[in-house]
Amino acid sequence: MSCATSSLLEGSRLGVLGGSGLYSIDGLESIQELEIDTPYGKPSDALRLGILDGMEVVFLARHGRNHTFTPTDVPYRANIWAMRSLGVRWILSPSAVGSLQEQVRPLDMVVPDQFIDRTHQRPLTFFGDGAVAHVAMADPFCLTLSRLLADVGESLMPEGRQLHRSGTYLAMEGPAFSTRAESNLYRSWGCSVIGMTNHTEARLAREAEIAYASLAMVTDYDCWHAHHEGVTIEMVITNLRANSLVATKIVRATAEKLASLRPVSTAHNALEDGLMTDKNLVPSATRLKLDLFTRAYWGKFDES
Repeated sequence: MSCATSSLLEGSRLGVLGGSGLYSIDGLESIQELEIDTPYGKPSDALRLGILDGMEVVFLARHGRNHTFTPTDVPYRANIWAMRSLGVRWILSPSAVGSLQEQVRPLDMVVPDQFIDRTHQRPLTFFGDGAVAHVAMADPFCLTLSRLLADVGESLMPEGRQLHRSGTYLAMEGPAFSTRAESNLYRSWGCSVIGMTNHTEARLAREAEIAYASLAMVTDYDCWHAHHEGVTIEMVITNLRANSLVATKIVRATAEKLASLRPVSTAHNALEDGLMTDKNLVPSATRLKLDLFTRAYWGKFDES
């Protein structure tokens, strides 16, 4: 990564996408609530901008603060576009997941490093409408940010609970939970956890040149485990409350580290070799929508 890219990150902000059970973040000071219109519609909620342990942070409840969006209906493109428009270049995503492996126990946490996508109703790109880009997704989570998150998280886990430093996240459509047959299929694939949101965010964050890492909070054993009852909302909520207390501590400590380190990621120039279409052939309406991400390579778009 070039020195020029590193210097551009100096004033950048951390985004936090709060999942089920994490609709706000303790310790956020000097809060401004911002309503943002995007080319992709309205975000899930007002974005809350404030200071968290020395780092400017933008917090957004992905399902809305009253949990009114299903995993399919979350306005993912609007959320990520709004984050980038506010100068976010790192995103932490605490989210609830089910475990697909015996050793990943309820109340553990996982910082995954891979995905398998089983969704089928999601917008997975900002591109199209006359503009094509192919970004690298071999490592879908930012390795640098994930390592930092895992280092911090490992030191803050309560006794008897474990943070797992890698794993494959199976992304399902939802909103219903898995069947036993599906759960066992995903186990046979070697997946560690199952969730409904992070894959979509990670793909869009990569196109938006934002480093993205997940803190997957394990609430249950999905429905595969012979000696544990099937997943229920009551079980999920109880474990979410316990997990959210620890997750908040981990996010705060990671924000403090980021304030001083401001690590550079390969995600921060993901479009450099990914833009395929000649900018002069891209329709004006498309150029305008993409300008936030492409201006570093195509120049700022002038509507006139």
